[in-house]
Formats: sequence, structure tokens, C-alpha cells
Amino acid sequence: MAKMAEKVIMPKQGLQMTEGTIIKWLVPEGGKCVEGEPLFEMETDKLTITMDAPASGTLLKIVKGEGEVVPITELIAVIGEPGEDISALIGETGGAAAPAAQETPAAGGMEEFDVVVIGGGPGGYVSAIRCAQYGKKTALVEKRELGGTCLNRGCIPTKALLHTAELYEEMKESGDTLGINVKEMAVDYAKTAERKNSVVKKLRMGIAGLVKGRKITLLEGQAVLTGKNTFKVGDREYSAKNIILATGSEPARVPIPGADKAGVMNSDGVLELTKLPESAVIIGGGVIGIEFATLLSAFGKKVTVVEMLPRILNEMDEDASATMKKLLEKKGVEIHTGAKVLEIRDGLKCVFEEDGKQGEADGEIVVIAVGRRPVTQDLGLEAAGVASERGFVQVDGQMRTNVPGIYAIGDITGKIQLAHVASAQGLVAAANVNGKNETMKYDIVPACIYSSPEIASVGLTEAQAKAQGLPVKTGNFATAGNGRSMIMNCTDGFVKLVTHSETGEILGACMVAPRATDMIGEIAVAMKAEATVEEIADTIHAHPTVSEMIMEAAHDVEGLCCHKLR
Repeated sequence: MAKMAEKVIMPKQGLQMTEGTIIKWLVPEGGKCVEGEPLFEMETDKLTITMDAPASGTLLKIVKGEGEVVPITELIAVIGEPGEDISALIGETGGAAAPAAQETPAAGGMEEFDVVVIGGGPGGYVSAIRCAQYGKKTALVEKRELGGTCLNRGCIPTKALLHTAELYEEMKESGDTLGINVKEMAVDYAKTAERKNSVVKKLRMGIAGLVKGRKITLLEGQAVLTGKNTFKVGDREYSAKNIILATGSEPARVPIPGADKAGVMNSDGVLELTKLPESAVIIGGGVIGIEFATLLSAFGKKVTVVEMLPRILNEMDEDASATMKKLLEKKGVEIHTGAKVLEIRDGLKCVFEEDGKQGEADGEIVVIAVGRRPVTQDLGLEAAGVASERGFVQVDGQMRTNVPGIYAIGDITGKIQLAHVASAQGLVAAANVNGKNETMKYDIVPACIYSSPEIASVGLTEAQAKAQGLPVKTGNFATAGNGRSMIMNCTDGFVKLVTHSETGEILGACMVAPRATDMIGEIAVAMKAEATVEEIADTIHAHPTVSEMIMEAAHDVEGLCCHKLR
């Protein structure tokens, strides 16, 4: 008897699982499947799992496509023999799942939503999901890719590249010491870029699954406000009781003569490279510039950083700035501070003025990394009567604009341009749309730089606290005294706690250490909970960990650090 076609269903992978998202089909429709070999990737609760084919044969039909959210035990594909009639199997489920239900407006009318979020970045999509969780009929408009700048052209791709760079640099610098002999080690940057793109795609599809699973209507295209409660996407007009603006930012354009020459690029251009340049001049020594300097120098490329302000990472703690400058220069990075770029000449020669004298730096590419500007110019703010200043939308602490029912979040508000701030603002806006009374606060916001080692901070710097007239007491602990850091071949850096000398309140912290970006959350939680430095000092920290440096710095506030000679 001929073998019958085999159904492939969404498997139950855990007691609490009720649905899963198809991330990627590893075998195309019509392709050959082998029992026990990978067939598709799925995600549930942010856990990605590769599922094997339940039978051998041809993948006759993919019923559920990539990005679809599917309840457990529901048919997702059929495996069988070419030419086999599978209509009965497909008929059991009605074929491919219909798109998420969307109400069709009456003839001549426009579709109305409780909330529309314009912009699908980390602020926008989070806000849309929270509105849907509150039971609001929600639409999300995105003209490019879900995830916005952070996921597609910022945080995620940059960190994916930096991870490869970190591994390469460690093997190159310490392989022999670690007892790992790697002969003819080389970087295939095209593959590095390909992996970066794969990570981005997987996360983007995860967001698509979350949006669809919440039955949020996704409108693809440019949204333009046409009134206080109306907007257009393409030729179609919609209405919404509440509008949340979340259109983000883009790299700023600077008026430097020669900035339009071939080879001059912004951060987007760097992330699109599939071949490493042999040299680069980076204009701007802020977070973006220093992360790119870290990336390229780790791969052994010649890097020059030109920064107009007195020091790189000018907004960070002075000790952190000085430490990073020393480490980058040790790796061969040439750094010019207090230097103004005058022009970019042919041959990509950057002419700058430093200490009253002209200097030159040339590279295979020139990267302009000097900030970002809001994307609001074609949003239709005037039609809705929304107030803005230099393109930034004016908002209050509840994320409300001057127009009732219209909110704004993220980079377009001109507050702190960080993805996690945008998400937090989005949750505040969503809560207030739902009738709550929440206010956004900016005093406890972690900031992270993915250099080598990493830098992280929260709250006030020592200088800022003193400038406010606060009685300050600090505690410090050096990375060189931490066993886990030494194991990881990192002995440059520190943890500094800034405290109120009379109350023990934690005013801020700065870290230059391995995994500093993962550790800063401990201080943020402590500050939010109004814990004192004594309570941190009395909290047992695991050993050996990098995070016990926080405990050591807390002990040092009172001069009682056992692993440090004052």
C-alpha cells in the first residue's frame, strides 16, 4: 500500500505553550525532506527552536508562511509524494490561514481605529502591542521594516558585527596564551555581514509574529496626518480616536564641504558594507563613532577619530572617557579632540583644525557619526496642528502633544535618543490612551557603549552631582582586581559608584568592564527601589563574577573594600 501524505503540525514545546511563530522554512515548497533532519525554525516566548521533519518525502505544501503565528496542533505543512492528492488534508483546515481579521469600512466610509501608532520601531511596536493588550482596536503603520532603526540599521546589526570583532580580536591577541592555536586566522567579512543580516531578519520576523498575534492591523507605507483624527497611507484615508507618533530619527547631515564625495558615508553606509576598508576616518567621537572605531580597530584596520568636543564620549564620566581613549590609542587608533573638520578633499583627505593648527587624516572611507535628526518633515504635523521645534515634536511628561488625543514618543521628542527610552515612552503613552495617568521619568536611564571593554552608566556622573551642590562620596574598584575579568583577559577598567555622603543614596554609577552593559541594570533597579549603597554592600554577590565589582565599589565608599589598598 502506498504511503499516505504526512501532516506537519505546530508542535507543543512546553506545558504553557499555546501557539508558535514560524520563523523560517529550511526546506522550500517542493523540496526534499528527510525524516529527522531540520525542516523549519519556530519561536515561542522568544525561544527559537529548530524542528525536524516527521517523515521523508517532498514538501508538497507550506500551509503557514514565515512570520505567521499558529496555534499548537494546527496544520502548517504536508509531506508526501509528487502528484499526490492532498486536497482532503488541506481542506480540513481550509488551506492557508486568513490574515488577521480587519474590519471593512462601510461603503463610502473610512476605517476607524481606537489607536494608530505611526512608526514600527522599538517605541512604536511596543506601544501598539500594549494598546492591543488593553483591548484597543489598534493599527501600526510602518514605511520600511518593523523594528525601525534600532533593529535594522542601529543597535542590533552593530552589536552583531562587534560580537564577531570581539571574538576575532581575542583569538588574535590571546589565542596562544589561552592555549588555542589557530593557524592562518582570517576574517570573511561578507559572512560576518550575512550573519548580521540573519540575526536582524529573525528578530524582525519575531516582531511581525507578535504584532499579528495581537491582531494589530499592519499598514505598510508612509503615513501622513490629514487632521486631528485622520491620516492617509497611500491613497486610503483612515481615522483614529488616538494617534501615537513614533517615526524615529535618521543620521544628521553636516555642512562639511566634500561630504557628498564617494566613500563618505553615515552609519547606515557602514552597516551595508560587505568588505572591510583598510582605513577609515571617523568624524565624531560619540557613542556611534567609538563603536565603529572599536569594530574596525579590532579587525586590525587603521582608524582616525576626529572629535570637535574636548574629549571623546564627552557626556560620559571623565574617567571612563580617559580610559577608553587610552585603550583605543593602545590599539593604534589616532584620536584628535577639540578638532573641527574644515573640508573633505579629493582622495578622502579630511582637513581639520586642532589647537590653531591644520591637520590631515585620510582613509579608504570617511564615516560621519555626528548625531541624528527627527523624521517628521513629511508627517503632516501642520495639518493636525501639532507643535514642533526644529522638527522635534513637543510633548509633556505623559507624552501628550498640544493636540488632545495625539501623543509622540521616541527620538522625535528630542529627549534621550535610546531605544529603551522609546519603548518606555511608548508604554506610558499607551497607558494614558487607556485612561491611566502615567508620567515618563528620565532620571534613571541606563546608557551603554559596546566598546572593548564595554562602558555603561546610569544616573549622575561625579562631576554632575558636584555641580548640583550635592555632598558626594564615591567608591571605586578596578577591573584588574577582579578574578573573572582577569580570566576574560580584561584588566583595564573600573566600577565607580556615586553616592550621597549623608544618606547613602545612590546618585549614579559608571562601569568600564567586561559585560558592563549587562551589569548596569543592577544599579538601575537599586536606584528605582531607593536602595542605599550600604544595602548593595551587604548583598552577597556570586564569585567569581564581574558583577561582584559592584559590591567591592560599594564597600569602598566607606573605605572597607577588602580587595583594595587605599
